Amino acid sequence: MRALLFLSLIVICFSCTEEAGYEQFFDDQSMRVDFIFYGNAENEEIKLEKITKEPFWGGSKTSLTEKLNYGEYKFEIIDQKSERIIYSQSFCTLFEEWQTTLEADSVYREFSQSVLFPLPKNKAIIKIYSRAWEGNFKELFKYEIDPNEYVLNTELTQHSYTKIIDNGDPATKVDLVFLAEGYTLEEMDKFEIDAQRFIDYMFSFEPYTSQKEKFNIWLVKSASLESGTDIPGDSIFKNTVLNSNFYTFGSERYLTTEDFTAVRDAASVVPYDDICILVNSEKYGGGGIYNHYCISSVDHALSNEVFIHELGHSLGGLGDEYYNSSTAYNDFFNLGIEPWQPNLTTLVNFDLKWKSLMNVETPIPTPREEQYKKTIGVYEGGGYVNKGMYSPYIDCRMKTNEAKGFCPVCQDGIAKVISLKSK
Repeated sequence: MRALLFLSLIVICFSCTEEAGYEQFFDDQSMRVDFIFYGNAENEEIKLEKITKEPFWGGSKTSLTEKLNYGEYKFEIIDQKSERIIYSQSFCTLFEEWQTTLEADSVYREFSQSVLFPLPKNKAIIKIYSRAWEGNFKELFKYEIDPNEYVLNTELTQHSYTKIIDNGDPATKVDLVFLAEGYTLEEMDKFEIDAQRFIDYMFSFEPYTSQKEKFNIWLVKSASLESGTDIPGDSIFKNTVLNSNFYTFGSERYLTTEDFTAVRDAASVVPYDDICILVNSEKYGGGGIYNHYCISSVDHALSNEVFIHELGHSLGGLGDEYYNSSTAYNDFFNLGIEPWQPNLTTLVNFDLKWKSLMNVETPIPTPREEQYKKTIGVYEGGGYVNKGMYSPYIDCRMKTNEAKGFCPVCQDGIAKVISLKSK
């Protein structure tokens, strides 16, 4: 009975939010809210920095509200007059990852963040929510916005760009924008070659192969003054456009940038749904954060594999399935609740996950044995721990670089996001 009631409420919510039409509530530009996450392991708050307009809206004009309930955060745009939720999206950040590190137990830090949404025609309210340890969302920030008070962002960069795959209207396609990081102006030919290699590799795997016509691909030639990136462990520091670095949270292979403002500025010259940052380095590493960005070095022997894994995080909302590699995180997941990542389960509510894709004769949990090598199951180990968390396949690109591709469950998860973003 509870399950039926829950499903009924979901249907009612979807019906209400779908009534909010793009043409009724939005102009064909974007509004960007830049803010700072500030806190430690136990506390968080948001400090507003600025609100500006941007020239393009690259997202869907029909799928305007969050459907998947992914992410550690979400925001809502509420039309002030009608009190309707006219737009919502979930996302993740570096900040919530940092909160699980030992450093966060003793110090406070700030992380830049921003959210992007269609430009409201009328006064609106933005609400930002944080997912609590128990899994529910709590309101963290609220602010009234009068779109007439804000102007086009004067700090937007003027990088040149090219569209290398054009399948149509950005409103009905998934627009991926590739940003150059650590490439000088003289190295832009290399950037284009590197990007094409990654793109070809991506479309060689499902679900991307069969969904290629749903993508537009843009390259933004965001030039840096110096080639490469920061490698703090080797005392190497470079002047680059997006301020990226290895050794994030002390992990040598974790490549990120904390300067999300610079990332947004560079991406703003084109319409986009997801951001891919290519770093001109031969060092192994990368990172991917849901509805934030995917980042990878380009010249390591495993750079292709790293890129597609990290895109699984940023675009598909997939979780890491490995459990025997060191990370900087402590208690990243609450094993007492069902994780939101579509390829991980604690078995607390497995009916919400991939149970319908399994053979009824497959045991739960499923032994990691040769006979189940190509079987959708429930294998203990995943999400950085070897006990209490389960993944759907013995090996998958979300687990190792040796896997031939994504498992059927991860393919299904990515395909759902592609479908929503291309409606």
